[in-house]
Amino acid sequence: MSITREDEVLFQTVCKQIINGEQKKNGIGTLAEKTVHAVLKHYLVPKEQCHEIKCNGYVADIMLDGEIMEIQTAQFNLLRKKLDVFLNEYDVTIVYPIPAIKWLIWIREDTGEVTKRRKSNKYGSPCMVFPELYKIKQYLDHPNFHLRLILMEMEEFRLLNGWSEDKKRGSTRYDRIPISLLEDIMINTKDEYDILLPENLPDPFISKEFGKASGLSLKQGQTALNVLCSLGTIQKVGKSGRWIQYAKTQKRRTI
Repeated sequence: MSITREDEVLFQTVCKQIINGEQKKNGIGTLAEKTVHAVLKHYLVPKEQCHEIKCNGYVADIMLDGEIMEIQTAQFNLLRKKLDVFLNEYDVTIVYPIPAIKWLIWIREDTGEVTKRRKSNKYGSPCMVFPELYKIKQYLDHPNFHLRLILMEMEEFRLLNGWSEDKKRGSTRYDRIPISLLEDIMINTKDEYDILLPENLPDPFISKEFGKASGLSLKQGQTALNVLCSLGTIQKVGKSGRWIQYAKTQKRRTI
């Protein structure tokens, strides 16, 4: 879905409300609910009476007009029990935020000092969702399962508590603050996952080429190919030396 001016205005309004509300009073990262989760929940459905709804022994992030939305920033494996129950009766959309552009800000644990922000040289892409999708692969072809990827510009606060000399490697992420909305991708059926195939991907291709085109590591790329094969988006067509060759089963649609 293309981002409209109205979408961006609403997103910015919600960001200000969340950031200037309780989290400003209590400090960044002090709430059990992190900022990205809170912003997305109010952006997707502003009505708070639709938030945190008890349903069949579980709590849905959002429930509106017979549809459930679950905002999940990581650990999709934790959704399995919910999906086992929810998908039997409801349309379920998993909303996954992606930091397409990221600014890093470091916090010193001993003093609370916050460094100036620095732009990360790593850019997020829709393909970042694949390692998480692998954890719930068995649900992706369910007719009631839907996926929504929301790409944002974010500030990421991290504690300087890592194991390296500069304390950055292995550090703890404290919170992420949304800045702007960049892209909104909705996937309703298993036939629509071809939209995640990189535009510059050759056909046929090997996992190394997929990783390069998607920005994923070789291991992450192989995980993505596993998911795409299970969905029928791509298929194995042979070998190129020791590498398995894959081909698209249909022409890639554009976002």
